[in-house]
Amino acid sequence: MKQIEIFINLTRLNKPIGFMLLFWPCSWSLAYSYYLNQNIDLFIYHLLLFFLGSVLMRSAGCIFNDIVDRDFDKKVHRTKNRPIASGKISVKKSFIYVVLLCAIAFMVLIQFNLLTIILGMASMSLAFSYPFMKRITYWPQLFLGLTFNWGIIMAWTSIFNDFSPEIIILYLSAIFWTLGYDTIYGAQDMSDDEIIGLKSTSIKFKKNMKSFVLFSYIISSLLMVFFFKNEIGMNIFSIIFLIFILSLIYQIYGFKFTKPKDCLKAFKLNNLSGLTLFLSILAINY
Repeated sequence: MKQIEIFINLTRLNKPIGFMLLFWPCSWSLAYSYYLNQNIDLFIYHLLLFFLGSVLMRSAGCIFNDIVDRDFDKKVHRTKNRPIASGKISVKKSFIYVVLLCAIAFMVLIQFNLLTIILGMASMSLAFSYPFMKRITYWPQLFLGLTFNWGIIMAWTSIFNDFSPEIIILYLSAIFWTLGYDTIYGAQDMSDDEIIGLKSTSIKFKKNMKSFVLFSYIISSLLMVFFFKNEIGMNIFSIIFLIFILSLIYQIYGFKFTKPKDCLKAFKLNNLSGLTLFLSILAINY
C-alpha cells in the first residue's frame, strides 16, 4: 500500500487538476469537430482516448519533472516532500515508471491515424524540454502553453486526418489561457524560486501580475471570440461561453495573488473554466 501511495503522489493522480487542464483543450477541439462532422461514436471514442492519454502523459511528465528538479524541490517549501526530493523513491525506479507510462501512452496514440501519431511523437520533445525552461528563461509558462495545448491540433487531425490553419486560432487562445493560469500557479513559489535562481512569468511580472494575467486572458478570450464568431448570438452557446469569461475575471479580482492559498484556489478554478467552455461548444449543436 505504501508503494501505491508513493506512486500516486509521484504522478499527482491525487491532484486531477493537472491532467484535466491537459485534457480540456483536447475536448474543446473534439467537441467542435463533432459539431462539424456529427459523428457521435467517433467523438465519444476519441474523447475517451484523449482523456486516457492526458492522464498517462501528465503522470509521466510529473515524474520526469521531479527527476530533473529533485535538487531544487528540496529547497522549496511546497515541493520538499515530493517522493523523489524526500528520498522515498529512487531516481532509477522513477525513470522506469516514466518509460512504462510513455509505453502505455504510445499504445493509446497508435489508435489514431498516421498524421496524429506523428504529431503525438513530435510533442514528446516539447513535453520533456519543459522542465529545463525555468532555468533559462522567464517564460516557462509560455513553453508550457505550447506543450499543454498541443492536443488541440492532435484532436483535430484525429477526426479529419488533415491539418486546418483555423485550428491554430484555438491553439493560440489556449496558450494564452495557460500563460495566465500558470502565472497564477507559479506565484505560490516566487520567494523560494528567486532564492534558488529559477525563473517564471510570476517573477518577471510580480509587480504587475494581475495586469499580466488580465492581458493573457483578454487575448485568449478575443481569439476564442474570433474562432467562434459564427456561433455567437442569442443562444445557449453564448450564455455558457459568457460564464467561461466570467470565471476568468473572477480569478483575477476574487483572489489575492500575494497569498499562496489564494493563488492555488484561483488556479484550480480553471478546471471549471475548461469544463464550461467544453459544455458551451457542445451546446452549439442545440
